[in-house]
Amino acid sequence: MPTENSPFPPDFIWGAATASYQIEGAAHEDGRGESVWDRFCATPGKVRNGDSGERACDFYHRYPDDVALMRELGLDAFRFSIAWPRILPEGRGKVNQKGLDFYDRLVDELLAHDIEPFATLFHWDTPQALEDAGGWPSRATAEAFAEYTEAVVRRLGDRVRHWITHNEPWVHAWIGHSWGQHAPGRTSEADAVAAAHHLLLSHGWAVDVIHASAPGSQVGITLNLAQAYPASETAEDEAAAWQVDGEANRWFLDPLFRGAYPADLLERNALVSPVLQDGDLETISAPIDFLGVNNYFRFVVSNGGDGPRMERVAESQHTDMGWEVYPDGLHQLLVRVARDYSPREIYVTENGAAFGDVRVHDGHVHDPERTAYLDTHIAAVSRAIADGAPVKGYFVWSLLDNFEWAHGYSKRFGIIFIDYPTLERVPKDSYYWYRDFISTRARTPQPSPIATG
Repeated sequence: MPTENSPFPPDFIWGAATASYQIEGAAHEDGRGESVWDRFCATPGKVRNGDSGERACDFYHRYPDDVALMRELGLDAFRFSIAWPRILPEGRGKVNQKGLDFYDRLVDELLAHDIEPFATLFHWDTPQALEDAGGWPSRATAEAFAEYTEAVVRRLGDRVRHWITHNEPWVHAWIGHSWGQHAPGRTSEADAVAAAHHLLLSHGWAVDVIHASAPGSQVGITLNLAQAYPASETAEDEAAAWQVDGEANRWFLDPLFRGAYPADLLERNALVSPVLQDGDLETISAPIDFLGVNNYFRFVVSNGGDGPRMERVAESQHTDMGWEVYPDGLHQLLVRVARDYSPREIYVTENGAAFGDVRVHDGHVHDPERTAYLDTHIAAVSRAIADGAPVKGYFVWSLLDNFEWAHGYSKRFGIIFIDYPTLERVPKDSYYWYRDFISTRARTPQPSPIATG
C-alpha cells in the first residue's frame, strides 16, 4: 500500500467504472432500440457461449442496491456509460424520454449518496439503425452523435459535472472495424481508420455542445494507452516499438493535443486522407478539461520481419485475459503523457484485472491476485503524481463482474462477484481492501453542492 507520505492530494477522487451494455440488461424495455452489440451477440459464433448483454447484471432494475454497495465502499465517484439506443432508438430523431428517465433516477440516486457521477456518452453500443446507414465510417454518424449528446446533456447537465465523450476509440475502431472481433464485426482497415477519425471528430463537436449546454462542466475523452517497450536495444526493435506506439497511442494523442496525425505512419495517413476535411483537426483538438487513461498492460515489441511482433514475457504474472501484470508501465505511461502532451488533468478511468474467481464454501470470494494488482497499480499512480503527472482520480475496472464483450461471461473483472443464475452480489476480498484503502485516504466528507443546493 502507498506510504503515509503518499502524494495523493486531499481532493483525489476514488472511483469505480462500468459500461451500459456490460451491466444494464433490460435490452428490450422502455423503448430501448437495438444496438450493434445486440446484433453481434445474436450472430452465431461471435460471442463465447452465445452470451449477450440482454440481462447482464440487471443494473437497470437493481441500481439502488448497487449504489448502496458503492456508498459502503466509500466511493467518491462512479463512472457509468449512457446507452445511446435508450435515448435515441433510431440513432437520431425522436428522443425516448423513458431512456432519459432511467439515467435521471441513477444520477439522483448517486448524488443522494454523495457519489459524483462521471458519465461516458459512448462505450461502443452504437444504435443498429446508424450502423445500417453506414456506421462510424460515415461522417453522418458523427453528426448524429452531436445530436445525441445535446439531448443527454440538456437533461442531465444540471447535475452531471464530468463528461467523457468516448471510451477507447482505438478498440471500437480497430477491434470492431478491422479485426472483426467486436461489434459491428467489420474487417476493413479503411473502415477502422475512417471510424477512428469520425469518433475523434464527433468528440470535438461534443466538447462544444457540452460546454454550451452545461457551462462549467468538465469534459474529456478516455483513451486506452499502453507504454511500448522494445524487446531489445537493437535499432530494429526500437523502430518496431515506435510504430506500435504510433498506431496505439499517438494516433489519438497527437490529433487531440497537437492537431495533427503522426507523420511517420504513412499508410495510416493515406487511409485517413479521403475522410479528412478542412477544419476537422481544429475541431478534434478543441481544448479538453481532462484526459481519461485506461491501462491494463504494456507492449513488448520486436521486429517481426514483416512488421512489429508482440512478445510475451514468460517470467511475468499474467491475468485471466493473458495480459502481463506490469505496474511500472502505468507509472511510466502517466509520466510520459504528462510530459509529452501536457493535459490539464488526468484521470485513470479504468485499471483492473480479470482472474478466475470462485465463490467458496464460506460464501466469500477470495481474490488475492486482484488485491495485489490494485495495490501495486495504485502505488504506481502515486509515484506518477510524485513525478509531476496531474492525476486527479483513479477508477477501478470494474465495480461488478459483467459481460466481457466477445468473451461473454467467462472473464471476471469485478470487485463485486455476480452469481449470474441468481444475480446475487457478493463483495470480493478486493472490495473490502479497496474500501479500507479509501478510508485511510478519506478526507472530511464534502456533500455535493448540486445535491445540497
